[in-house]
Amino acid sequence: MQKRQVSNFKLLFNLCLITLFFTLLNACANFSINQYDTGSQDMNKSTHYGLVIHGGAGTITRKNLSPEKESALRAKLSEAIQAGYKTLNDGGSSIDAVSATIVILENSPLFNAGKGAVFTSEQTHELDASLMDGRDLNAGAITSVKNVKNPILLAEQVMLNSRHVMLSGKGAEEFAKQQNLELVENAYFSTDFRLQQLHKAKLREKQHNSSDHPMEFDDEILDEQSQDPEHKFGTVGAVAIDKNGNLAAGTSTGGMTNKRFGRIGDSPVIGAGTYADNRSCAVSATGHGEYFIRYAVAHDVCARVMHGKKSLQQAADEVIMQDLLKANGSGGIVAIDKNGNFVLTFNTEGMYRGYKFSDVNEKIQIYKM
Repeated sequence: MQKRQVSNFKLLFNLCLITLFFTLLNACANFSINQYDTGSQDMNKSTHYGLVIHGGAGTITRKNLSPEKESALRAKLSEAIQAGYKTLNDGGSSIDAVSATIVILENSPLFNAGKGAVFTSEQTHELDASLMDGRDLNAGAITSVKNVKNPILLAEQVMLNSRHVMLSGKGAEEFAKQQNLELVENAYFSTDFRLQQLHKAKLREKQHNSSDHPMEFDDEILDEQSQDPEHKFGTVGAVAIDKNGNLAAGTSTGGMTNKRFGRIGDSPVIGAGTYADNRSCAVSATGHGEYFIRYAVAHDVCARVMHGKKSLQQAADEVIMQDLLKANGSGGIVAIDKNGNFVLTFNTEGMYRGYKFSDVNEKIQIYKM
């Protein structure tokens, strides 16, 4: 009888051990799955957080930029970086940091986004922007808006408060009113510098066309325009990683000088000009939008990181310095991967760019070297 009781006790004890083992195993599995799904690192706050920004790429050389303008550009890029970094340092999300950064650039006449946007062929301004959250792939984008002071804030509202990803034109502006965003007259975005650019572009177009050339703003004209010392793709953008390890990307632009027919570039296109995924990386692009759309540049870089097991630098170089160059596509990207590695890669003469991280000092750059 006593031996039977001991035997039963051992059996019960072993069953308890087995139950405890599988309970712990299941808990570990669930923890891993939750970490993968959300990308969250709340259990182990990151000490490496920060952001990378750009203000456009193109024909940007020392001989074409006055010391005064260079100083002003560097100061504004620094102001934007500081705004975004403060958000991150205070515990804010990467989405909030990207928005805060881009608002500063949109409010400056120095860049082709918001105030200072280029003119269309009809001498108006049409603005585009997009924003993406790497935690859940949520995204918002707007295109062809004419009266929203800060397009990136409208893209954020589309992401947060609508069932849609992209809104355009009058519908987007009606949504902006409902979200109580600041609206302005289209003339608010005008500057004399951009107007002179339009006049030069129209003159080149007129000279280009002849009886056997259709009146179109085609790639050949774009290639000629890219050789203009004043030409640059002035799109602005930012990517960030916050203290929780979450990624975000945003891009804003006034489009292309002398554009017509409601042309839309890559900036508001998720996967072309903007992409963010906590499993791989966050990317914001600037350049000849038609090529960035065709090659799905932002997504392609992240896909090579996640599926191709490439480093962020390898992926960026393959897409920007190889694939795009072979197709005569001009431009660049800024990007951060899930581990906080970052790149600023471009195939043009220069790109307005900068970065700051919790463990990396602020740096502003303009030229190739």
